[in-house]
Amino acid sequence: MKPKITYNDLDWHSLWQNAREQKSWTAKGPADWDKKAAAFAARNKTSPYVKLVLQRLPLDKDMSILDAGSGPGTLTIPLARQVRSVTALDYSLGMLNVLEKQSQKQGLNNITTVHGSWDDDWKELGIKQHDICIASRSLGVDNLRAALRKLNSYARSFVFIADRITPTPFEPGAFRAVDRPFRSGPDYIYTVNTLYSMGIHPCVDIISLETKTSFDSMEAALESYRWMFKDLTAKEEEKLQEYILSNSLPDDNGNIIVNRSHPPRWALIWWKKED
Repeated sequence: MKPKITYNDLDWHSLWQNAREQKSWTAKGPADWDKKAAAFAARNKTSPYVKLVLQRLPLDKDMSILDAGSGPGTLTIPLARQVRSVTALDYSLGMLNVLEKQSQKQGLNNITTVHGSWDDDWKELGIKQHDICIASRSLGVDNLRAALRKLNSYARSFVFIADRITPTPFEPGAFRAVDRPFRSGPDYIYTVNTLYSMGIHPCVDIISLETKTSFDSMEAALESYRWMFKDLTAKEEEKLQEYILSNSLPDDNGNIIVNRSHPPRWALIWWKKED
């Protein structure tokens, strides 16, 4: 008789890799993010996501923070106003350039930018231990366990990870509209279980945003939805625009308000380092 499988028989590293292979979307590379840097920074500047994350962090003015996968400084810049120093690590030079321009504009001189990736040797990049290590919506990696080990080893006190809850940040209805299958790939539950298999028992807070998203034009809305796909045909783009129109209304200021069927939701996974 075949023995019954229990939790201890599961290999979460393999399950993560299998789910990554089956996902229906294509991960973006540094060049893609370079092109999107300015627009991404503008859209996230006023996002309620920032406040919802910051209010959950145990910040102190004498702390040092490592923001791994910092992007254009979505968290780095507001964090720099509250702590001693922030190191922003990202593999997109375009994102780091936007971050540096914004920090100079705002007179922040306690931010260090480092051009590098999860796969690089962080010690060779000159990164040292920080009081808090943060990975905010940046764990789209091939080797999750290695990334988690790295974060944990570079944290002196706390680790905070914001990971997506399916289907965030995607819209399954948009995939159906262009006649493409939607397979989410791994989300936060793989991260939680991988940590458990590593002997780390994290806390999880859920961050939920509004279903309604504002864009200043239909082209801006379409560009945001294009980001979910790779190599849309002209016919698919036409169907995508029809889908957006069917789920949106103009507001009094001329903006386009798109009502998503699923609110963007993120799991804030965190733990305190044990002595």
